[in-house]
Amino acid sequence: MVLPLYASLERLDGRVLEASRDLYATPVQTFRKVTLPLSMPGVIAGTLLTFIPAAGDFINAELLGTPNQYMIGNVIESSFLVRLDYPLAAALSFLLMATILIMVFAYVRRAGSEEVV
Repeated sequence: MVLPLYASLERLDGRVLEASRDLYATPVQTFRKVTLPLSMPGVIAGTLLTFIPAAGDFINAELLGTPNQYMIGNVIESSFLVRLDYPLAAALSFLLMATILIMVFAYVRRAGSEEVV
């Protein structure tokens, strides 16, 4: 999460931030109206790079987690293998896949690229 965000913030044009200060914007207004919108591609990329591996990483949660905490991968696995509730598992799998696809399409649209690296 840190590296895409850092790269996005590093590319900010200092003249834009200076113009915001010249127009008497407070630091909070500058962040909300200038810095945050210009750094959104980095925020979205960092979110994707964090969320997608975590969505399917149920082995670590299974081995290191406690029995009362579940990740979506654990719920899908137990629905398929333990409870044999195939409709629920299929619905959760589709929901997870749709969420990831929506996030990827939002990133592609926001970044202005037709290709996801």
